[in-house]
Amino acid sequence: MQLIDPNHPAYQRLWVRAGIVAVCFGWAAVEIIGGDPFWAVISAAAGAYAFYMLFWTFKPQAAEPVVQPDAEGEDEPETSAEKPSKGGQAE
Repeated sequence: MQLIDPNHPAYQRLWVRAGIVAVCFGWAAVEIIGGDPFWAVISAAAGAYAFYMLFWTFKPQAAEPVVQPDAEGEDEPETSAEKPSKGGQAE
């Protein structure tokens, strides 16, 4: 069962991934200082799992380039050499 999807766009930035891991290990430190080893182990395990998923197995996907039309209007259909006249026949 996968709790963290490393392919989610929210995890593309390094600071987001590092922050999640730091908060988990930081909370484990708070629990150790507070004298509650059970929750310290739970928080440390969450931090270890987050580190494993967000750093060890993380494979960044290349961003797809955004295609923008030129100012010349390439997205318009091409005109043919023969243009119909008002009568509906080609000139």
